[in-house]
Amino acid sequence: MRFMIIVRASKDSEAGTLPSTELLAAMGKYNEELAKAGVMVAGEGLHDSSKGARIKFSGANRTVTQGPFPLDSVIAGFWIFEVKSKEEAIEWVKRAPNPFPDGGEIEIRQLFAAEDFGENLTPELKEQEDRLRAQTEGKR
Repeated sequence: MRFMIIVRASKDSEAGTLPSTELLAAMGKYNEELAKAGVMVAGEGLHDSSKGARIKFSGANRTVTQGPFPLDSVIAGFWIFEVKSKEEAIEWVKRAPNPFPDGGEIEIRQLFAAEDFGENLTPELKEQEDRLRAQTEGKR
């Protein structure tokens, strides 16, 4: 099972405050543990939302809004974990260094797998998905 681990933004991350050397070192050690255990598929930090944009879809129309965005709707980073269960993902996240000196939140969400789509994922669509996944993984 794959899970996206979503690190919520904080006032500091949205202000562009970079993590301390100590936090970067702790995160590096944690990421090494994740990689060594075969859990971490990917993980990245994100620039503050003032450097981002959102595109709103309404029928055929597209509206672009430049950041910054409300703090409660912004993420500061993520990991992708491959684990056996949500409980295992929770246990790994509980071991993470605290990126929020003043309190914060990390969210865990399961990623869809091909079998989750049932018969809506036709053999042709499954073949396309497999081909695209192989192509994108080959670029890493």
